[in-house]
Order: sequence, then C-alpha cells, then structure tokens
Amino acid sequence: MFTVKINGEEIVVQERSTFEQLIEPYQGKDGQLITLVSADGKLRELFKRVNRDCEIVCYTLKDDAGFKTYVRTATMLFMKAVFDLYGCRAAADCRMEYAIGHGYYVSREGALPGGEESAKAIRERMRELARRKVPFMKRSYSIDEAIDIFEKQGMMDKVKLFRYRRTSSVNVYECDGYYDYYYGYMMPNASYVKWFDVIPYEDGFMLLLPTRKHCDGVEEFAERRKLFETLREADGWGRQVGIETVGDLNEHICEGTMNDVILIQEAMQERRIGEIARDIVGKGNVKFVMIAGPSSSGKTSLSHRLSIQLKTLGKTPHPIAMDNYFVNREDTPLDEKGDYDFECLGAMDVELFNRDMLRLLAGETVEMPSFNFKIGKREYHGDYMTLGADDILVIEGIHGLNPKMSYALPEESKYKVYVSALTAVNVDAHNRIATNDGRLLRRLVRDARTRGADAKRTIQMWANVRKGEEENIFPFQEEADSIFNSAMIYELAVLKQYAEPLLFQVPKDTPEHYEAKRLLKFLDYFLNVTGESIPNNSICREFVGGSCFKV
Repeated sequence: MFTVKINGEEIVVQERSTFEQLIEPYQGKDGQLITLVSADGKLRELFKRVNRDCEIVCYTLKDDAGFKTYVRTATMLFMKAVFDLYGCRAAADCRMEYAIGHGYYVSREGALPGGEESAKAIRERMRELARRKVPFMKRSYSIDEAIDIFEKQGMMDKVKLFRYRRTSSVNVYECDGYYDYYYGYMMPNASYVKWFDVIPYEDGFMLLLPTRKHCDGVEEFAERRKLFETLREADGWGRQVGIETVGDLNEHICEGTMNDVILIQEAMQERRIGEIARDIVGKGNVKFVMIAGPSSSGKTSLSHRLSIQLKTLGKTPHPIAMDNYFVNREDTPLDEKGDYDFECLGAMDVELFNRDMLRLLAGETVEMPSFNFKIGKREYHGDYMTLGADDILVIEGIHGLNPKMSYALPEESKYKVYVSALTAVNVDAHNRIATNDGRLLRRLVRDARTRGADAKRTIQMWANVRKGEEENIFPFQEEADSIFNSAMIYELAVLKQYAEPLLFQVPKDTPEHYEAKRLLKFLDYFLNVTGESIPNNSICREFVGGSCFKV
C-alpha cells in the first residue's frame, strides 16, 4: 500500500496500481483531460505504476507537457491508421511536416493515396481504434534491436537517427503490431485521442487537433497560405542540400561537409533577402518597411541585412527599433498577474510613433527617441532624422504588422515583412521539431550572453512571451507582403554547445527543470558543429555572438 497526495488530499492506493487508475476520479473534472502526471517532480506516463509514497501533479491539454503528449499520441494513432489501411510502406512514407495553426501537415509519397476518400478512411480508422481503446505499449530495446525493427518497417530515417545515439537502448512504442519511435511521452490508449479531424490538404493531409486555448474540440481549419508556402520552401532547401532529418545532418557532420552546407544555407538566405529588397523597391513608393516576428526570430539581423540589400539598389535605409517607442515603465499596462505586460500594444506609445512617422513622411526633421532599458524611460540624445527621396525606414518590432501600430500611415507607404525561425529539419519523419524549441534555444543562448540571464529565468518567462506572440504577432502574419524564414538547417547543432551548460544549471527542485531536461534530451540527438565557418553577418551570430551588426 502507498500513500499518495493529489489535489491536496491523501489517498491510499494498492501496490501495482497505475497512475491512470489513481487519477480516474479526477479525470474530466472541469472538462479537462489529464494526459500525464508528475510524481515527486518526475514526469510519468499514465500507464506507469505507482511504486512509492509520492505527491502527484496532473497535466492537461492546457499545460505544455500535457498538450504535447496529446499531439504525440494523436500522431501515432494517425500513422497506425495509415499502417492498417495502406500498409507498412505508406506509414514509413508519411512525414509529419509542420504546424499551421491547429493543423499538422502530413505529406505523403506514392504508397498512400491522397484526397477526401483517403482522409475519410484514415479518420474512420482512427475512430475505430479509439473505440476499441487500443493500447500504446512502451518497451526499451537495445539500439541494434531498434534498428532491426525499423529496418523491417522501412523507416530508414529512424535507423539513421539511432546510428548516432550515444545511449545503448531506446524506448519504442507498439500499437497492435505497429512500431514507432517518438521523442517524448504517450497516453495509455487510443481512446484518449478524443478530438481530431483529418482533411485533405495540398498533396497530403491536415491532422486537426485541439489547441491549449480551445482544448475540448477541434475548430474549423483556417487557411494560412503564405506561411504554408514558406514552410514548403524550407523543405525544398533541405532536400536541395540533402538534409531533411537530424540523422541526415549528423551524417553530413561526420562526413566533414558542414562548411559547404553552412555556406549554401547562408547564400540561400541572402538570395531571399535580395528578392524582398527588389520587391520593396519595385513598389515605388515604400517609405516604411515594417518587420515583425516572434521572439528570437532574427528581426534585428534581418533589418540590417535587408538595409544592405536596399543600398545596393540605390536606396538609403535607416534601421530603427520599434522598442524605442515603449512607454515609460511606470506607464506600462499590467497583466492578470500584476506584472508589467511588455508584449501588449499598450506598452507602446502608438500616438508618438504615428506622429513622428507622419512628420518624417511630410519631409520634416524629427528628433528620434531612444529607450533606456536600465531605467525604463524614453530619452533623446540629439538623433535627428529627415527623410530624403531615396530614404526608407526599416522598422523592426513585434507589433510591426499590427495595423493599429501604424494606423495613420498610408498603406501604400508601408511594406510588411514577417520573420520567424521556421524549422527546416525534423528529428525524423514522424517527429517534427517545433519552431518554438528553436527560438527558445536561441533566446537562452542570447540572453545569457548579452543580458546575464540564466536559463531558469528565460524558461520561466517563455510562457508569457508565447502568450504575447499568440495575441499580438501570429494573428497578423498572413497580412505580410513577404515572409522570411530565418531558421538555418545547421543552427541547432551549433546552439547545442552553448545551450547545454546553461540548461544543466537549472536546479532540479524548480518547475523549470522539466523543460530544461526535455531540451537537454532533445539536443542529445545532435552532434556538435563549431561556429568557425559561420559568416559574421549570419542571423545565427545574433545569438551565439560575433555578429558584424549591433544586435
């Protein structure tokens, strides 16, 4: 018998009881699906057994770890349905590509037919497996045994991934004869995947799932065509250099070809920046280039590189940080916790920004502000500006695409660029790398280098940063004239050497330790790449240091 504390009350449970049995009385309360628990600070899957006295914390879809567990389980259920309907080759050829809103795009190869008929068949098979409560079984195999399993199933991406694993064993999930590998935890059986839909999209499918905000159903899919095309272009870059998965990347590292990979990737980005510059100039009357994107997307480096490209086309660009238009700190709105909300539009002096920009547009001379972050006040230091005929302001900030931020400026005078680090490489075909993970690692490294912030603090702030992005940035991304992908195929292998020492310092007795441990396990997939070959104008330099720009 064990004594377990849960939700403030102590209960006695039988030996060999599972966590699923233990949380059953709490399951579904307030409409929340419990997908995962922690026992004395260690995350545990629900099919695991209680083996000592402990205190339990439940995770639902509103929690990051609980939500990812749901998505992961739904993904394997999708692949299992494909396996049952169309065979082993079809499941191996499916590729979980990227998230578009609350949809997850799955590309396909020839063994799996596309279209509404296939989408309906997959959807119905998933529902049948859920009705049958088909279990997901977890078992540890030696690396050699796991390689043998996935060679037989034709999943050579996983075979390549395991060849570079330092551990001697790996956990493999099995669902009624179908084997797969997933980075992270799984729910006990298919019945936990309560809300989903499958629709045909482009030449593949969209797996529609709940969101953390709307976690008890699936909303109608909202098209984000520009974002999708940018992500598909990133896939094309990966195929062009022969790197689509972490296994491919590690292979190139071992073969000593990373110098060429880095130079090719940087050249591709420079070409894209040049295309955006030519589009801006081609518009004829653009005076304000508005660059927006989520945290650690490389907005500052892009503004400088885009300015250089504009100079080659005869323009005189002036990079400006929208952060200089913050209101004084004491005037910053508070969030629901009583903390300063630096992410909201109310944190910006919108009226002053529009007044200054209109005066510049009218040919007047304006003294530009500078925000002193140490004391939290706007200052003026005699930085005067007048716009000439060929002058363009390149303005970067999180609210750049929000029409309320530049409401007074004529639309024809603005050109909007959305920038984000849209990850161009996956762990393997069924394990996508979330763009949030890449950006968080960027921010960890940069904040430690430039602000002296430890990883615990950066992780602690990340939820609020993400909340601000959901409210103030992502809703406007499709309004951009151009989308720029700042992610580099090689960058996670470079960031690893900087991020790991920071993550190891996160104390075990803190809530942030879960995320630090998860990121450490994630980085363990990558071999190291030194930053020696990275050009000094690279966006990667904004985070690891050595940039030729003031970033």
